Formats: sequence, C-alpha cells, structure tokens
Amino acid sequence: MKKNIIIVRGGGDIATGTIYKLHQSGYPVLVTEIANPSAIRRQVAFSEAVYEKSYTVEGVTCYFAENLTRAYELLKQRKVALMIDPDGAVIREVKPAAVVDGILAKKNLGITKDMAPLTIGLGPGFCAGEDVDVVIETKRGHNLGRIIRQGSAYPNTGIPGIIGGYGAERVIHAPAAGRMKNRSKIGDIVEAGQVLAVIEGEDGSTEVSATIDGLLRGLIRDDYPVTKGFKIADIDPRKEELENCFTISDKARCIAGSVLEVICGKLMEENSSLFLGRNPDEA
Repeated sequence: MKKNIIIVRGGGDIATGTIYKLHQSGYPVLVTEIANPSAIRRQVAFSEAVYEKSYTVEGVTCYFAENLTRAYELLKQRKVALMIDPDGAVIREVKPAAVVDGILAKKNLGITKDMAPLTIGLGPGFCAGEDVDVVIETKRGHNLGRIIRQGSAYPNTGIPGIIGGYGAERVIHAPAAGRMKNRSKIGDIVEAGQVLAVIEGEDGSTEVSATIDGLLRGLIRDDYPVTKGFKIADIDPRKEELENCFTISDKARCIAGSVLEVICGKLMEENSSLFLGRNPDEA
C-alpha cells in the first residue's frame, strides 16, 4: 500500500477535487496542510478536517491524523488522511508514488522533481521539466485542465475567471486587518451593499459588504485573522445555483481528471512490460 500512496499538498476546494477523484479511483491519498488553512469554499474543502478532525465532501470523509502512524492506519482502511506538514517533510519519509502540489499559491512553495517518481503542479508557479514533471492548467477557458509537460501554466493575472458575467467583482478581499466576525453564512442569498462580516482590528471595526447580488458561495472561517487584501469571500451571481456551494466545482473536477490521467499514464508506462508481446484477444 505504501508504495502506491499519492500525496496531495493542500486541501482547498481545487485540491479537494483531485483528492476526491484519486480516492474514488482506488488510490490511497495523504493530504498535507498548514496549521491554519484559509479556504473560502469551506463546504467543499478537505482542509476543514484540520479544525473539525474529520470532514465530508460528497460522501467522502477526510480524517485528521496526528502523526504518520495514524495516517497509515487510515490509509489501510481506505480512508483519506490529512496531516499538518507545511514544509513537506513527510514526503521524504513516505516516499510516495506521486506528489501533487495543489496549494495554488501561484508560486512554488518547495516541491522538487526528486520528491517522487512523478510530481505534478497545479497552476502557475511551476515549470514542467524543471521543478515538476507535469503542470496542469488551472485558468478557466479553453485550456482549463490541459496537461503541460514542458513549460508553465498561464501566469497569475490576479483577475478571477468570469462566472455569470462577473469576474473581479465576485471575489471579496479584506478591507482591513483583524479578525473576521461573520454575519452571513455560505449558501445565503445576499445583495450588493449587504454587510457580510465585520473585521475587528486594532483601529476598530470595518464592515465587509457584498459587492454584487448573488449566492454567498465562499466565506472564510469565523474569527480567522486576516491581513488587508486577504481573500475572504466569493459570491456567485447565479442565485439559483445553491447546490454549487456544497458540491465540487466543474473547474476542480476538470483539473482532477487531468491529474488522474497523468498518474494512470505513468503507472501504465511503468507496467508496460506486462503487455508487451501479448495479443489483445488473448487477454
């Protein structure tokens, strides 16, 4: 079992799509996270297991593991395990079959090609052929999910993809530093100008208002400490899409499919000798 482990760095909503897909395809998956994850789309982020000790997304539960021994126990039970490991130290110890960097930091936070027989980076910040073997495009559009074996993904533009005719307007960043005090919850229908939260900082309280009418699809955890400019909320202008708040997104599923394709292709390549010289009709 150990030699087939896939390590996924990060448990946010995009990475969760990949974790879910790999688990459902029969792979043992170990997730590594930081001690205080800041996922916005928390309803579909396995990183919530850091706080809740277990978290379920679309019928699959991810369990927090205090150490590697516990993680192995969970994996033997065909469960998704998550550990706090911000620096990737556990990767050297586990020696996984593949490492997927799904942190989506828009930069490389420490993954190198020598960490595993196969290394995959999601989005910008990686160069296929140099620091990772493969990069998966994460920018919405025609090339979403494209497998890049030489070079990099589209650079980060800082502008969110268009949904329902809105791009930058649908994502809210903290107007001040302090602790979040939420007044709304994920799944709420909100109107432009409505106060979603208050940030309590050293200089007083600052209101966080909705930028557009729509469905509050993402909201950072209550009491989370934020810095000015930190991404804290996401509004979907499609008010009728309530279910989207609680299911893995089309984007995450597309990226996950590409990751699975790469990993399956690698395993087939390694086992190709099993098929050499055989007549398909004899199988």
